[in-house]
Amino acid sequence: MKTAYLVMGKPGIGKTTLIRQVVSTMRMRAAGFYTEDLQDSGVREGFRIVTLDGDVGLLASSEHAGPVQVSKYGVNLEELERVGVAAVRSAMERGHVMVADEIGRMQLQSKNFRQAVFEAVRAGHPMLGTIMIGRNPYADRIKAHRNVELLTLTEGSRNDVLAYLRSRFV
Repeated sequence: MKTAYLVMGKPGIGKTTLIRQVVSTMRMRAAGFYTEDLQDSGVREGFRIVTLDGDVGLLASSEHAGPVQVSKYGVNLEELERVGVAAVRSAMERGHVMVADEIGRMQLQSKNFRQAVFEAVRAGHPMLGTIMIGRNPYADRIKAHRNVELLTLTEGSRNDVLAYLRSRFV
């Protein structure tokens, strides 16, 4: 039986909204994080991590000159680990459903993040999240694991994917 349910889809298709909808109706306890856009006058300037417990950190910014760059964004690995990695490890320690939105190119730059996600997947810990659709050695390894079920979100599949995930996380 699968224990990790990961949603893939094009940018802007509503993956984060879908995950929030599932989490809002589940009776199971959840911990983890969402990734949100930082915008200025309608232009994306970066991303922040927001935990289900309300902690916030800057994931990446077009103005952050960090050692790791993904596209035009400097990735803030310290904040990713302080907020994101701590949230997923907390979910495992507390026995809650791990919410990881998203497992993407920026997050996978962190060795600690990769280790936490792999550990949860291998252990069969319940997980709900989103994962990048493109190829990446770390993402591909997660996607191929026997405990992972991949779901592709499209305009046409939205209601079916939502109903399916709600049935898995009652």
